[in-house]
Amino acid sequence: MARSNGGIIGKTNKTSFGKCKVTTKTSSGCISLLSGTRVVSSLVIAGGGGSSSNGAGGGGAGGVRNIEINASGTVPVTIGGGGAGKSSSGTRGCTGTNTTLVACSVTYTASGGGFGGLSTGACQPRSGGPGGSGGGAQQFSSGCGCSAGTGNAGSFSPPEGNNGGQGVPAGGAGGGGGIGGVGADGSGSTGGNGGSGTDFSPSFSGLPNSGTLAGGGGGGAEAPGGPTGTGGTGQAGGGNGAGDGSNGGSGTANTGSGGGGGGGGPSTTGGTGGSGVVAVKELNKASGVWSMQSQFSAKSQGTWPKFLYDLDYLVVAGGGGGGNIAGGGAGGYRASGYGPSPLQGLANKIAKGAYTITIGGGGTGNPGGNAPCTANGTVSTFDSITSAGGGGGGSASGTQSILNGASGGSGGGTVSLGCASPGKGTVGAGNTPPTDPSQGNPGGDNPNPGPNVPGTQLGGGGGGGAGGAGGNAPNNITGGAGGVGVPNNINGSALSYAGGGGGGSYQFAPAGAANPGPASPCGTGGSGGSPGGYPGNAGTTNRGGGGGAGGYAGTGHGQQGANGGPGVVIVRGPSAVTFSVAPGTNSTATHPGGDKLATFTVSGTLTVS
Repeated sequence: MARSNGGIIGKTNKTSFGKCKVTTKTSSGCISLLSGTRVVSSLVIAGGGGSSSNGAGGGGAGGVRNIEINASGTVPVTIGGGGAGKSSSGTRGCTGTNTTLVACSVTYTASGGGFGGLSTGACQPRSGGPGGSGGGAQQFSSGCGCSAGTGNAGSFSPPEGNNGGQGVPAGGAGGGGGIGGVGADGSGSTGGNGGSGTDFSPSFSGLPNSGTLAGGGGGGAEAPGGPTGTGGTGQAGGGNGAGDGSNGGSGTANTGSGGGGGGGGPSTTGGTGGSGVVAVKELNKASGVWSMQSQFSAKSQGTWPKFLYDLDYLVVAGGGGGGNIAGGGAGGYRASGYGPSPLQGLANKIAKGAYTITIGGGGTGNPGGNAPCTANGTVSTFDSITSAGGGGGGSASGTQSILNGASGGSGGGTVSLGCASPGKGTVGAGNTPPTDPSQGNPGGDNPNPGPNVPGTQLGGGGGGGAGGAGGNAPNNITGGAGGVGVPNNINGSALSYAGGGGGGSYQFAPAGAANPGPASPCGTGGSGGSPGGYPGNAGTTNRGGGGGAGGYAGTGHGQQGANGGPGVVIVRGPSAVTFSVAPGTNSTATHPGGDKLATFTVSGTLTVS
């Protein structure tokens, strides 16, 4: 087929074959996409905010996320409910509930709409609530300083909603905000109208309310000593506000619109917000055609495009060694696709080939006495991902640097000598060098004021963990807990990784008066040594835990800090990929869902084909 561009290689390169199919969900469940779909346009709307009685503000609309995202297979959806309206004088309405959609292991959230400000008693809290769109402020007594609720609670770009409107003294309350505009202010004895919604029907067919959604509820009103107040109008399915003695209207189901404010009088009722909705349009996405001339040139120059796999990973470094009184920090924790969402990075795009995997060793614990031999863990690596070794824990010594916890993936805990020179050490910093998301947290301290006896302020801080800082020593003779590790289900095991080592205890009091620092709550860092001079406990093998600190029994009698636990690397890819590993100590497996797994407990090579 002759073309001026030198010819076309193959068909148009469509990367998604969604056939523009639209699916609307009005209740929680799953959306099953067509087998060829890879990209969708999504509309995610949260539940609208509820309102209350006695001239309350209108509820804000639920947040709206209208975004194009990657998606395939089955997409779980949770539909947020509308915030409840209230009838009891002095009880405000409720914020709407978030709506979520999960695609390709990423959760997309729209924030529930803000509640309408209530009206009862002088100087009660009468401001509208924040939310996807903010609730309207109530009508109020002069001088109470109420404010309209703010929108875009999720701080998204573009914004998911707008602010509510302001009320006026002894008159009309503000309308709730909507996706199309801010709520109107009250005026005289008339409540403000809700902020406008938006018509989404041109992009998504079959939506409730003919596609016009996410409007604010109207503000309620009262007119003390005068004619009956007039409520504001709700928008896009939002409830109307009411005048004296009447109830506010509720938002229409599955519009995400706000409830209307109840009219003057304590026995009226505010409207409930409308529940949320999700719509997904499966797209045909094409990246164009390939010019034969340009591709021949790319092939000749060795820059022909390579097929890349999206591989998820868990990379945990070796934990730091325990000191003779402070716990070692956990090895750096880096992950994608699995584990706590705030700690998830992006999947690695990997071409076929061989990749070197490095497993970090645990740092050596302090050998006892006042020796300055506590060591950091070492790095673990996979392709461009490097996790730093955990920082070693501090030890009792006359040298300042030995008191200090070392910095690392997570930092080591520190020691204080009270009034004995050189005094107090510093905690080891976590997330060193810095990564985003953070790979770890700082170690713990001994902040307690020591007695006026040299060498008696020795309860050591715990080492930092992936999920939190190391615990401070709760008193002068008791060690702090290791920082919490985090669970990760990349291989289906739901094990926890990268917990800090517990601080050691010091015995100058009668037996039983002191306690060692416990291991990290997720069990991967070692616990500290018991009073009277017992050694610490090692971090868990291949989970990057920090070593527990040794107990201390007096000058020159610190017991051994334990070694940190070695790290681990786990890689997960789609069913189409093939993994092989070397040496044979490492392993491959197939997840029940079909994904391929490669687990490295020692350094080696991963071959992707």
